Amino acid sequence: MVKVDLSGAGSFFTAAGPDYALAGLAHETLSSRSGLGAEFTGWLELPQRVRETELEGILAAASLIRSRSKALVVIGIGGSYLGARGAIELLKPIPGPGDPRVFFVGNGLSPDALGDTLEQLGDADFDVNVISKSGTTLEPAVSFRIFRELLQKKYGAEADAHIFATTDANKGVLKSLAQAHGWTSFVVPDDVGGRFSVLSAVGLLPMAVAGIDIVRVLDAAEAEFKAMDLRSPENPAWQYAAARQHLYGKGYGVEILGCYEPSFRFMAEWWKQLYGESEGKDGKGIFPASVEFTADLHSMGQFIQSGPRMLMESVVRFTQSRRTCPFPVEEENADGLNYLAGRDLADICHVAADAVRDAHVSGGVPNIVIEVPRRDEEGFAALVCFFELACAISGYMSGVNPFNQPGVEAYKKNMFRMLGKPGAV
Repeated sequence: MVKVDLSGAGSFFTAAGPDYALAGLAHETLSSRSGLGAEFTGWLELPQRVRETELEGILAAASLIRSRSKALVVIGIGGSYLGARGAIELLKPIPGPGDPRVFFVGNGLSPDALGDTLEQLGDADFDVNVISKSGTTLEPAVSFRIFRELLQKKYGAEADAHIFATTDANKGVLKSLAQAHGWTSFVVPDDVGGRFSVLSAVGLLPMAVAGIDIVRVLDAAEAEFKAMDLRSPENPAWQYAAARQHLYGKGYGVEILGCYEPSFRFMAEWWKQLYGESEGKDGKGIFPASVEFTADLHSMGQFIQSGPRMLMESVVRFTQSRRTCPFPVEEENADGLNYLAGRDLADICHVAADAVRDAHVSGGVPNIVIEVPRRDEEGFAALVCFFELACAISGYMSGVNPFNQPGVEAYKKNMFRMLGKPGAV
Protein backbone atom coordinates (compact mmCIF):
# COMPACT_ATOMS: atom_id res chain seq x y z
CA MET A 1 0.00 0.00 0.00
CA VAL A 2 1.06 3.58 -0.58
CA LYS A 3 2.42 5.42 2.44
CA VAL A 4 2.19 9.19 2.85
CA ASP A 5 4.71 11.10 4.95
CA LEU A 6 3.48 14.56 5.94
CA SER A 7 6.40 15.39 8.23
CA GLY A 8 7.79 17.80 5.64
CA ALA A 9 4.51 19.71 5.53
CA GLY A 10 3.55 19.72 9.21
CA SER A 11 5.27 22.99 10.05
CA PHE A 12 3.12 24.71 7.39
CA PHE A 13 -0.19 23.52 8.86
CA THR A 14 -2.29 25.60 11.21
CA ALA A 15 -2.96 24.22 14.67
CA ALA A 16 -6.14 22.51 13.49
CA GLY A 17 -4.26 20.68 10.76
CA PRO A 18 -5.76 19.07 7.66
CA ASP A 19 -9.54 18.67 7.71
CA TYR A 20 -9.90 14.89 7.90
CA ALA A 21 -13.57 15.22 8.80
CA LEU A 22 -14.19 16.93 5.45
CA ALA A 23 -12.09 14.28 3.72
CA GLY A 24 -14.29 11.64 5.30
CA LEU A 25 -17.44 13.36 4.08
CA ALA A 26 -15.97 13.62 0.59
CA HIS A 27 -15.08 9.91 0.65
CA GLU A 28 -18.64 9.05 1.69
CA THR A 29 -20.02 11.29 -1.07
CA LEU A 30 -17.88 9.40 -3.56
CA SER A 31 -18.68 5.88 -2.37
CA SER A 32 -22.41 6.55 -1.98
CA ARG A 33 -22.60 8.07 -5.46
CA SER A 34 -24.42 11.09 -4.06
CA GLY A 35 -22.18 13.88 -5.38
CA LEU A 36 -21.71 15.81 -8.60
CA GLY A 37 -20.61 13.56 -11.46
CA ALA A 38 -21.62 10.37 -9.66
CA GLU A 39 -22.48 8.83 -13.03
CA PHE A 40 -18.75 8.75 -13.80
CA THR A 41 -17.53 6.79 -10.78
CA GLY A 42 -17.44 3.36 -12.41
CA TRP A 43 -13.63 3.39 -12.17
CA LEU A 44 -13.97 2.25 -8.57
CA GLU A 45 -15.07 -1.19 -9.81
CA LEU A 46 -12.97 -1.41 -12.98
CA PRO A 47 -10.60 -4.17 -11.80
CA GLN A 48 -13.46 -6.56 -11.03
CA ARG A 49 -15.51 -5.52 -14.07
CA VAL A 50 -12.69 -5.97 -16.57
CA ARG A 51 -11.83 -9.35 -15.11
CA GLU A 52 -15.42 -10.51 -15.61
CA THR A 53 -16.00 -9.02 -19.07
CA GLU A 54 -13.00 -8.13 -21.23
CA LEU A 55 -9.83 -9.55 -19.71
CA GLU A 56 -9.86 -12.74 -21.77
CA GLY A 57 -10.34 -10.79 -24.99
CA ILE A 58 -7.65 -8.26 -24.11
CA LEU A 59 -5.14 -11.02 -23.39
CA ALA A 60 -6.04 -12.82 -26.63
CA ALA A 61 -5.64 -9.65 -28.69
CA ALA A 62 -2.32 -8.84 -27.02
CA SER A 63 -1.06 -12.37 -27.66
CA LEU A 64 -2.01 -12.12 -31.34
CA ILE A 65 -0.28 -8.75 -31.76
CA ARG A 66 2.85 -9.98 -29.97
CA SER A 67 2.99 -13.08 -32.16
CA ARG A 68 2.90 -11.30 -35.50
CA SER A 69 4.02 -7.68 -35.15
CA LYS A 70 7.14 -5.75 -34.23
CA ALA A 71 5.15 -2.69 -33.21
CA LEU A 72 1.81 -1.45 -31.93
CA VAL A 73 0.72 2.05 -32.85
CA VAL A 74 -1.58 3.47 -30.17
CA ILE A 75 -3.71 6.35 -31.41
CA GLY A 76 -5.28 8.51 -28.72
CA ILE A 77 -5.04 11.73 -26.78
CA GLY A 78 -5.31 12.68 -23.10
CA GLY A 79 -6.72 9.87 -21.01
CA SER A 80 -6.75 7.63 -24.08
CA TYR A 81 -2.97 7.30 -23.98
CA LEU A 82 -1.31 8.91 -20.96
CA GLY A 83 -2.01 6.09 -18.50
CA ALA A 84 -0.78 3.37 -20.84
CA ARG A 85 2.31 5.37 -21.79
CA GLY A 86 3.00 6.10 -18.14
CA ALA A 87 2.75 2.40 -17.29
CA ILE A 88 4.94 1.25 -20.17
CA GLU A 89 7.67 3.81 -19.57
CA LEU A 90 7.63 3.09 -15.83
CA LEU A 91 7.63 -0.70 -16.05
CA LYS A 92 9.04 -1.49 -19.51
CA PRO A 93 11.32 1.41 -20.47
CA ILE A 94 13.43 -1.07 -22.45
CA PRO A 95 11.47 -3.66 -24.48
CA GLY A 96 12.45 -7.20 -23.63
CA PRO A 97 13.05 -10.03 -26.11
CA GLY A 98 9.84 -10.53 -28.08
CA ASP A 99 8.26 -7.30 -26.86
CA PRO A 100 6.90 -5.14 -29.69
CA ARG A 101 7.69 -1.44 -29.63
CA VAL A 102 4.72 0.69 -28.69
CA PHE A 103 4.38 4.03 -30.46
CA PHE A 104 1.94 6.71 -29.32
CA VAL A 105 0.45 9.05 -31.92
CA GLY A 106 -2.72 11.08 -32.27
CA ASN A 107 -1.86 13.28 -29.29
CA GLY A 108 -0.82 16.27 -31.39
CA LEU A 109 -0.81 17.74 -34.87
CA SER A 110 2.91 18.06 -35.56
CA PRO A 111 3.85 16.71 -39.01
CA ASP A 112 7.44 16.35 -37.85
CA ALA A 113 6.51 14.18 -34.86
CA LEU A 114 4.28 11.97 -36.98
CA GLY A 115 6.95 11.70 -39.65
CA ASP A 116 9.52 10.69 -37.05
CA THR A 117 7.24 7.88 -35.88
CA LEU A 118 6.69 6.68 -39.44
CA GLU A 119 10.46 6.69 -40.00
CA GLN A 120 11.04 4.64 -36.84
CA LEU A 121 8.30 2.22 -37.82
CA GLY A 122 9.86 1.67 -41.21
CA ASP A 123 8.61 -1.45 -42.98
CA ALA A 124 8.03 -3.42 -39.76
CA ASP A 125 4.84 -5.42 -39.31
CA PHE A 126 2.52 -3.48 -37.03
CA ASP A 127 -0.98 -3.27 -35.59
CA VAL A 128 -3.04 -0.22 -34.62
CA ASN A 129 -5.06 0.35 -31.45
CA VAL A 130 -7.24 3.42 -31.96
CA ILE A 131 -8.77 4.74 -28.75
CA SER A 132 -11.56 7.29 -28.83
CA LYS A 133 -14.98 7.47 -27.24
CA SER A 134 -16.51 9.23 -30.25
CA GLY A 135 -13.99 8.94 -33.06
CA THR A 136 -14.35 12.64 -33.91
CA THR A 137 -11.63 14.23 -31.78
CA LEU A 138 -9.42 15.87 -34.38
CA GLU A 139 -5.92 14.85 -33.29
CA PRO A 140 -6.47 11.06 -33.11
CA ALA A 141 -8.87 11.10 -36.07
CA VAL A 142 -6.22 12.69 -38.29
CA SER A 143 -3.58 10.15 -37.27
CA PHE A 144 -5.99 7.26 -37.65
CA ARG A 145 -6.80 8.15 -41.24
CA ILE A 146 -3.08 8.29 -42.05
CA PHE A 147 -2.33 4.94 -40.42
CA ARG A 148 -5.39 3.26 -41.95
CA GLU A 149 -4.06 4.23 -45.36
CA LEU A 150 -0.65 2.84 -44.42
CA LEU A 151 -2.22 -0.44 -43.27
CA GLN A 152 -4.21 -0.73 -46.50
CA LYS A 153 -1.09 -0.22 -48.61
CA LYS A 154 0.84 -2.75 -46.55
CA TYR A 155 -1.73 -5.48 -45.96
CA GLY A 156 -4.41 -4.90 -48.60
CA ALA A 157 -7.57 -6.89 -47.88
CA GLU A 158 -6.11 -8.01 -44.54
CA ALA A 159 -5.70 -4.45 -43.23
CA ASP A 160 -8.86 -4.55 -41.10
CA ALA A 161 -7.50 -7.52 -39.16
CA HIS A 162 -4.69 -5.26 -37.89
CA ILE A 163 -7.01 -2.64 -36.34
CA PHE A 164 -8.22 -2.81 -32.74
CA ALA A 165 -10.73 -0.16 -31.67
CA THR A 166 -11.35 0.86 -28.07
CA THR A 167 -14.48 3.00 -28.14
CA ASP A 168 -18.07 3.47 -26.99
CA ALA A 169 -20.07 0.29 -26.53
CA ASN A 170 -23.03 1.42 -28.62
CA LYS A 171 -22.59 4.67 -30.52
CA GLY A 172 -20.22 7.09 -32.23
CA VAL A 173 -18.31 7.32 -35.48
CA LEU A 174 -15.55 4.95 -34.39
CA LYS A 175 -18.04 2.36 -33.16
CA SER A 176 -19.88 2.49 -36.50
CA LEU A 177 -16.62 2.09 -38.40
CA ALA A 178 -15.59 -0.84 -36.21
CA GLN A 179 -18.89 -2.61 -36.85
CA ALA A 180 -18.77 -1.94 -40.59
CA HIS A 181 -15.21 -3.22 -41.00
CA GLY A 182 -15.23 -6.01 -38.42
CA TRP A 183 -12.47 -4.59 -36.25
CA THR A 184 -11.85 -6.26 -32.92
CA SER A 185 -13.35 -3.85 -30.39
CA PHE A 186 -13.10 -3.07 -26.71
CA VAL A 187 -15.13 -0.69 -24.58
CA VAL A 188 -14.53 2.74 -23.12
CA PRO A 189 -17.05 2.45 -20.26
CA ASP A 190 -19.87 5.00 -20.20
CA ASP A 191 -19.38 5.57 -16.47
CA VAL A 192 -15.62 6.15 -16.59
CA GLY A 193 -14.02 9.38 -17.81
CA GLY A 194 -10.91 9.16 -19.94
CA ARG A 195 -8.50 10.30 -17.24
CA PHE A 196 -9.76 7.51 -14.94
CA SER A 197 -9.73 4.80 -17.63
CA VAL A 198 -6.23 3.35 -17.42
CA LEU A 199 -7.46 0.16 -15.71
CA SER A 200 -9.90 -0.50 -18.55
CA ALA A 201 -9.06 -1.79 -22.03
CA VAL A 202 -7.92 1.78 -22.78
CA GLY A 203 -4.73 1.18 -20.82
CA LEU A 204 -4.62 -2.58 -20.43
CA LEU A 205 -4.34 -3.61 -24.09
CA PRO A 206 -1.24 -1.49 -24.86
CA MET A 207 0.25 -2.52 -21.52
CA ALA A 208 -0.27 -6.22 -22.25
CA VAL A 209 1.23 -5.87 -25.74
CA ALA A 210 4.30 -4.26 -24.15
CA GLY A 211 4.75 -7.30 -21.90
CA ILE A 212 3.29 -5.97 -18.66
CA ASP A 213 1.44 -8.56 -16.56
CA ILE A 214 -2.01 -6.97 -16.52
CA VAL A 215 -3.47 -9.76 -14.37
CA ARG A 216 -1.05 -8.75 -11.63
CA VAL A 217 -2.04 -5.11 -12.17
CA LEU A 218 -5.75 -5.89 -11.81
CA ASP A 219 -5.21 -8.14 -8.78
CA ALA A 220 -3.19 -5.42 -7.06
CA ALA A 221 -5.65 -2.68 -7.99
CA GLU A 222 -8.59 -4.59 -6.60
CA ALA A 223 -6.72 -5.11 -3.33
CA GLU A 224 -5.65 -1.44 -3.21
CA PHE A 225 -9.16 -0.09 -3.69
CA LYS A 226 -10.39 -2.36 -0.88
CA ALA A 227 -7.56 -1.29 1.42
CA MET A 228 -8.14 2.39 0.72
CA ASP A 229 -11.81 2.16 1.55
CA LEU A 230 -10.59 2.69 5.12
CA ARG A 231 -12.67 5.46 6.72
CA SER A 232 -9.99 6.96 8.91
CA PRO A 233 -7.29 9.65 8.92
CA GLU A 234 -4.91 6.69 8.54
CA ASN A 235 -6.09 6.37 4.95
CA PRO A 236 -3.23 7.69 2.76
CA ALA A 237 -5.72 9.06 0.22
CA TRP A 238 -7.34 11.15 2.98
CA GLN A 239 -3.91 12.32 4.15
CA TYR A 240 -2.83 13.45 0.70
CA ALA A 241 -6.14 15.04 -0.27
CA ALA A 242 -6.62 16.83 3.05
CA ALA A 243 -3.01 18.04 3.24
CA ARG A 244 -2.99 19.52 -0.25
CA GLN A 245 -6.37 21.21 0.28
CA HIS A 246 -5.16 22.62 3.61
CA LEU A 247 -2.03 24.01 1.95
CA TYR A 248 -4.08 25.39 -0.94
CA GLY A 249 -6.15 27.30 1.60
CA LYS A 250 -2.95 28.88 2.89
CA GLY A 251 -1.95 30.18 -0.54
CA TYR A 252 0.04 27.30 -1.98
CA GLY A 253 -1.67 27.20 -5.36
CA VAL A 254 0.89 25.18 -7.35
CA GLU A 255 1.77 21.55 -6.67
CA ILE A 256 4.89 20.08 -8.23
CA LEU A 257 5.15 16.30 -8.42
CA GLY A 258 8.68 14.99 -8.39
CA CYS A 259 10.32 11.59 -8.61
CA TYR A 260 13.90 10.34 -8.63
CA GLU A 261 13.18 7.83 -11.42
CA PRO A 262 13.37 9.27 -14.96
CA SER A 263 10.99 6.50 -16.07
CA PHE A 264 8.27 8.20 -14.01
CA ARG A 265 7.98 11.09 -16.48
CA PHE A 266 4.77 10.00 -18.18
CA MET A 267 3.21 8.87 -14.93
CA ALA A 268 3.63 12.51 -13.92
CA GLU A 269 1.99 13.57 -17.20
CA TRP A 270 -0.94 11.26 -16.41
CA TRP A 271 -1.14 12.75 -12.90
CA LYS A 272 -1.17 16.27 -14.33
CA GLN A 273 -4.17 15.51 -16.50
CA LEU A 274 -5.94 13.67 -13.69
CA TYR A 275 -5.66 16.54 -11.22
CA GLY A 276 -5.73 19.46 -13.64
CA GLU A 277 -8.86 18.32 -15.45
CA SER A 278 -10.59 17.17 -12.27
CA GLU A 279 -9.97 20.20 -10.05
CA GLY A 280 -9.33 23.18 -12.33
CA LYS A 281 -12.80 24.67 -12.70
CA ASP A 282 -15.20 27.20 -11.19
CA GLY A 283 -12.23 29.51 -10.61
CA LYS A 284 -10.67 26.95 -8.25
CA GLY A 285 -7.89 24.42 -8.36
CA ILE A 286 -4.29 23.61 -7.53
CA PHE A 287 -2.11 23.93 -10.64
CA PRO A 288 -0.30 20.60 -11.24
CA ALA A 289 3.26 20.67 -12.54
CA SER A 290 6.06 18.13 -12.51
CA VAL A 291 9.82 17.91 -12.16
CA GLU A 292 12.37 15.14 -12.64
CA PHE A 293 14.89 14.79 -9.85
CA THR A 294 17.78 15.04 -9.53
CA ALA A 295 18.14 16.50 -13.05
CA ASP A 296 15.75 19.41 -12.49
CA LEU A 297 17.53 20.40 -9.30
CA HIS A 298 20.14 21.85 -11.66
CA SER A 299 17.57 23.83 -13.63
CA MET A 300 14.35 24.36 -11.66
CA GLY A 301 16.01 23.90 -8.29
CA GLN A 302 16.76 27.59 -7.86
CA PHE A 303 13.13 28.58 -8.42
CA ILE A 304 11.83 25.86 -6.10
CA GLN A 305 14.29 26.79 -3.37
CA SER A 306 14.09 30.57 -3.54
CA GLY A 307 11.27 31.67 -5.81
CA PRO A 308 7.75 32.83 -4.87
CA ARG A 309 6.35 30.87 -1.95
CA MET A 310 3.36 29.46 -3.81
CA LEU A 311 4.68 25.93 -4.30
CA MET A 312 3.91 22.72 -2.48
CA GLU A 313 5.95 19.68 -3.40
CA SER A 314 4.87 16.03 -3.57
CA VAL A 315 7.56 13.44 -4.19
CA VAL A 316 7.03 9.83 -5.24
CA ARG A 317 9.73 7.57 -3.86
CA PHE A 318 10.25 3.89 -4.65
CA THR A 319 11.86 2.43 -1.54
CA GLN A 320 13.43 -0.54 -3.35
CA SER A 321 15.37 -0.25 -6.61
CA ARG A 322 15.26 -2.86 -9.35
CA ARG A 323 19.02 -2.94 -9.73
CA THR A 324 22.11 -2.74 -7.56
CA CYS A 325 25.02 -0.48 -8.49
CA PRO A 326 27.83 -0.46 -5.90
CA PHE A 327 30.10 2.55 -6.18
CA PRO A 328 33.73 1.53 -6.88
CA VAL A 329 36.84 2.50 -4.98
CA GLU A 330 39.65 4.16 -6.93
CA GLU A 331 43.22 4.04 -5.69
CA GLU A 332 44.14 7.54 -6.85
CA ASN A 333 40.85 9.06 -5.68
CA ALA A 334 41.45 11.99 -8.03
CA ASP A 335 37.76 12.92 -7.92
CA GLY A 336 37.63 12.72 -4.13
CA LEU A 337 34.70 10.31 -4.17
CA ASN A 338 36.18 7.41 -2.24
CA TYR A 339 34.05 8.41 0.72
CA LEU A 340 31.18 6.88 -1.28
CA ALA A 341 33.02 3.65 -2.13
CA GLY A 342 31.06 0.52 -1.34
CA ARG A 343 27.75 2.31 -1.04
CA ASP A 344 25.03 1.41 -3.52
CA LEU A 345 23.84 4.13 -5.86
CA ALA A 346 20.29 3.59 -4.57
CA ASP A 347 21.42 4.51 -1.07
CA ILE A 348 23.17 7.63 -2.38
CA CYS A 349 19.99 8.61 -4.22
CA HIS A 350 17.87 8.18 -1.07
CA VAL A 351 20.25 10.40 0.90
CA ALA A 352 20.07 13.00 -1.85
CA ALA A 353 16.26 12.89 -1.68
CA ASP A 354 16.32 13.45 2.07
CA ALA A 355 18.74 16.36 1.65
CA VAL A 356 16.54 17.95 -1.00
CA ARG A 357 13.43 17.62 1.13
CA ASP A 358 15.12 19.24 4.12
CA ALA A 359 16.47 22.09 1.98
CA HIS A 360 13.13 22.78 0.34
CA VAL A 361 11.22 22.67 3.61
CA SER A 362 13.69 25.09 5.20
CA GLY A 363 13.26 27.31 2.14
CA GLY A 364 9.49 27.48 2.64
CA VAL A 365 8.21 24.68 0.41
CA PRO A 366 5.83 22.20 2.09
CA ASN A 367 6.83 18.65 1.19
CA ILE A 368 4.69 15.51 0.96
CA VAL A 369 6.39 12.15 0.40
CA ILE A 370 4.44 9.35 -1.31
CA GLU A 371 6.20 6.01 -0.83
CA VAL A 372 5.71 2.86 -2.90
CA PRO A 373 7.78 -0.30 -2.33
CA ARG A 374 8.82 -1.19 -5.88
CA ARG A 375 8.64 -0.11 -9.51
CA ASP A 376 6.57 -3.10 -10.60
CA GLU A 377 2.98 -4.03 -11.48
CA GLU A 378 1.88 -3.79 -7.86
CA GLY A 379 3.57 -0.44 -7.39
CA PHE A 380 1.98 0.94 -10.54
CA ALA A 381 -1.48 -0.27 -9.51
CA ALA A 382 -1.05 1.18 -6.03
CA LEU A 383 -0.17 4.60 -7.42
CA VAL A 384 -3.09 4.61 -9.86
CA CYS A 385 -5.64 3.68 -7.19
CA PHE A 386 -4.15 6.10 -4.67
CA PHE A 387 -4.03 9.09 -7.00
CA GLU A 388 -7.49 8.44 -8.45
CA LEU A 389 -9.16 8.08 -5.06
CA ALA A 390 -7.32 11.06 -3.56
CA CYS A 391 -8.20 13.15 -6.61
CA ALA A 392 -11.92 12.48 -6.27
CA ILE A 393 -11.82 13.18 -2.53
CA SER A 394 -9.81 16.36 -3.02
CA GLY A 395 -12.18 17.58 -5.72
CA TYR A 396 -15.24 17.07 -3.55
CA MET A 397 -13.46 18.77 -0.65
CA SER A 398 -13.00 21.86 -2.83
CA GLY A 399 -16.64 21.86 -3.89
CA VAL A 400 -16.22 21.06 -7.60
CA ASN A 401 -17.41 18.21 -9.79
CA PRO A 402 -14.24 16.11 -10.17
CA PHE A 403 -15.57 14.22 -13.16
CA ASN A 404 -16.55 16.80 -15.78
CA GLN A 405 -14.37 18.96 -18.01
CA PRO A 406 -16.49 21.74 -19.49
CA GLY A 407 -13.50 23.94 -20.24
CA VAL A 408 -11.84 21.65 -22.77
CA GLU A 409 -14.45 22.29 -25.44
CA ALA A 410 -13.63 26.00 -25.95
CA TYR A 411 -10.52 25.49 -28.05
CA LYS A 412 -12.19 22.72 -30.08
CA LYS A 413 -15.03 25.00 -31.16
CA ASN A 414 -12.59 27.68 -32.29
CA MET A 415 -10.34 25.17 -34.04
CA PHE A 416 -13.14 23.52 -36.01
CA ARG A 417 -14.55 26.91 -37.02
CA MET A 418 -11.16 28.23 -38.12
CA LEU A 419 -10.43 25.03 -40.07
CA GLY A 420 -13.72 25.38 -41.92
CA LYS A 421 -15.47 22.29 -40.61
CA PRO A 422 -19.02 22.20 -42.05
CA GLY A 423 -21.54 23.35 -39.47
CA ALA A 424 -18.94 24.66 -37.02
CA VAL A 425 -19.78 28.03 -35.44
